[in-house]
Parts: sequence; structure tokens; C-alpha cells
Amino acid sequence: MDRRIFITTGLMASAAPYTVFANEGSFEVTRTTAEWKALLSPIEYNVMRKEATERAGSSPLDKNYADGTYICRGCDLPLYPSKTKFDSGTGWPSFYESLPNAVRTKEDRKLFSVRTELHCSRCGSHLGHIFDDGPKPTGKRHCLNGVSLKFVAA
Repeated sequence: MDRRIFITTGLMASAAPYTVFANEGSFEVTRTTAEWKALLSPIEYNVMRKEATERAGSSPLDKNYADGTYICRGCDLPLYPSKTKFDSGTGWPSFYESLPNAVRTKEDRKLFSVRTELHCSRCGSHLGHIFDDGPKPTGKRHCLNGVSLKFVAA
């Protein structure tokens, strides 16, 4: 069983070890654990490489509505155009659609339900989850961890 606990950073992290998606399969950008830890802050590493979740309302990107592109913090792949961003009221940056071929999904059964987890297609970094309560035209809500993203203004 994969239990979840809150740790001091406000993240949720696994109490038991499990295989991290980012280490599965092949990705264009790969790094060793030491390289990822040197590149990322502790909270970024826990979210992006260990599939943790940042605390709701903690990301300044949640309320950013400037024109531009949201890119992966791990490899700079463009992921989401600002035109697909919306205020979901959840406290996390939310989008109704990613750029083509930018994300991969997998089934997530960690919290006693089935969710669709999002990862960067280039480096495998954990981004967040997809839910079926978003706006038209897709009806999807890509609920993302802001620490997994960087914003590049247009």
C-alpha cells in the first residue's frame, strides 16, 4: 500500500518507496539523481521526481494571466500556452489543454481513487493531474504544480 503523509515543506510525499514514472521508459532528457538534485530545489525535486504535490495556493503562477508559455522546469519543453489557462479556484495553475505531444499520462491509484497523472513527455517530470471538471472546449482541468513550471512571457 502506498500511503501519503504531509512533510514539513507542505508537500505530500510517499511514506513507502515505489517506482517513479520518471525513471521508467525512455526520455529524451535524462539525468542521474545527483544531477536532478543539483538542478532542483528540494520542493521541486520532491514534486517533479517523487510525484509529491505542492501546497494549494503556494504558487505565484496560479494567478499569472500574462501572455506567454508555461515550460517544464526540468527540461524547458513548452507545455501549455497561456491562452488555455483558467482560474479553477483550486489554488493550483490550471489549463484546459496542453500543447501537442507535450505531456504523457499514467493511471494514479495512490489516494484511494483512480486519477490521471501528468508528466513531461521529454524528461518525465511529474506535473500534476487531469480532471473532468474543466471548461469548454475540452471539459478537462490540467491541475498543475507550479514548482514544475517556468513561465516565459510572450
